[in-house]
Amino acid sequence: MQFTDDEIDRLRTSFDRLRQTMASQDPFGRVFYDRLFAKLPEARGLFRDDLAEQGMRFLTTLGVIVNTLDDPAEFERTLEALGAGHRAYGVTAAAYAPMGAALRETMADWLGDRYDAETDAAWARAYAAVSERMLAAAPAGPAAPA
Repeated sequence: MQFTDDEIDRLRTSFDRLRQTMASQDPFGRVFYDRLFAKLPEARGLFRDDLAEQGMRFLTTLGVIVNTLDDPAEFERTLEALGAGHRAYGVTAAAYAPMGAALRETMADWLGDRYDAETDAAWARAYAAVSERMLAAAPAGPAAPA
């Protein structure tokens, strides 16, 4: 999927603002995972107890995705690897929509009025592309042993 220059700018700017507003990455991760588990309680079992570390890994991965938006080949490779890895951990297709909603809601709360409708639309489009590519790399069927 190709992204417009405006979308890339909005995604990168909002992600940079997100990083600038955090004293540490842990609080954002906690808020995000609290939202995710409220939407999809069964997802809690997919994660270790240390959600602070998981939150940092999530934001690092999100940064890699945002930084490859204008490199379609690298974007695809990154998402294929993520999709296969998520499938191995037991993530199902049903988890992707609640995760995207939790991400966008958390970003909107975190960034306040700096997260406008156009930025939300860019994140919605990017998340749709991310989840589509990750699901394509992780065909349905039994999860691989972790």
